[in-house]
Amino acid sequence: MDFKIDEQGSVTSTPGFRAAGVAAGFKRSGAPDYALVLSEEPANFAGVFTSCRFAAAPVLLDRKRVLEQPFAQAVSINSGNANACTGETGLRNAERTCELVGAALGLAPELVLVCSTGRIGTQMPMAVLEKGVKLAAAALSPEGGADAARAIMTTDTVPKHAALRLELGGRTVTLGAMTKGAGMIDPRLTTPHATMLCTVTTDAKISNELLQSMLEANAEESFNRITVDGDMSTNDTVLVLANGRSGVELTAGSPESEQFRLALLALMRNLARRMVMDGEGATKFVTVRVEHARSERDARLCAEAVANSLLCKTAWFGGDPNWGRVVAALGYSGAEFVPEKTDIYYDALPVVLRGGDAGTPEPELCTIVGQREFTVRIDLHDGDADYWVWTSDVSYEYVKINADYHT
Repeated sequence: MDFKIDEQGSVTSTPGFRAAGVAAGFKRSGAPDYALVLSEEPANFAGVFTSCRFAAAPVLLDRKRVLEQPFAQAVSINSGNANACTGETGLRNAERTCELVGAALGLAPELVLVCSTGRIGTQMPMAVLEKGVKLAAAALSPEGGADAARAIMTTDTVPKHAALRLELGGRTVTLGAMTKGAGMIDPRLTTPHATMLCTVTTDAKISNELLQSMLEANAEESFNRITVDGDMSTNDTVLVLANGRSGVELTAGSPESEQFRLALLALMRNLARRMVMDGEGATKFVTVRVEHARSERDARLCAEAVANSLLCKTAWFGGDPNWGRVVAALGYSGAEFVPEKTDIYYDALPVVLRGGDAGTPEPELCTIVGQREFTVRIDLHDGDADYWVWTSDVSYEYVKINADYHT
């Protein structure tokens, strides 16, 4: 379905949600660095999280909430400190954050979720956090979504937020969202058993179980299909809160439920695409699409190998159509395929046919890879499975950003 997405919308486009973004002091620059999102009533909720074994304290806390709590009502998000690899102290600080937010908003601590992004391995400056909570609680507003999106940025160059509305059962349902992430981006989000963070709000009435199943399925088709640098974060988190204010109740298997899932997917894909477009130092947006593989696993291995290849990514930055780097990545991907059957295209132009040079003049290929966006399509002619990934190039600016990140 084709949904119209409002990229000026935000988490507070959804009725019954307020938000704020303030400068607490996590960032030396003085830029906004603490955000708060509040549902005016307890909301059903779901979450997916990083599969990194060094999961940050907020991830550990939120996973527990998703498994044990029926409702959530607030999300606390700071940038400038990841609260990752901080041990028991870090976990206590995450729990203390819930207590501080709860006290400021008159909520039980169990209704508060926590997200953090920034430097790994340093303890959370709790005095700064407490200041942020007080400032944000006082500033909460139905128009505060854009401020919240700005406050969660780290190396992002632009805030990323959006909303959409759809008609279900004769009534309007709204979804609003914000995300951040420009580097350390290669999520592998899982159900609860530098960084990308995403918060979604909706006024649909939906059970935690159904919302969780939708979020898991949609994460596989959106955030799990993007990579900037092949590095998974300790803090990756996507949360969805549903306050039910629209009165539209969704049930498993209904047409309305599937429409809602597709709308949620459209919103998640819009934000995922914008994360790659804003990748650290990125000058290119590249779709890597693998077709006719023996299995989805083989297709995924091929697509991710090409999308994460430093040699491919630096060639794309330079506008170099060097297809030898693509076939090398395919060759070491671990996928099962027949090289002599393989065709590769840059947009519509053949680059490799039946495993060898297609003979397309190099200036024509240079024109393709010189574009801001293009597609590398790989046809293995070996089955019915396919897979796609969105990725970016690697530029001088990417190296500079990450060489100077701590200093």
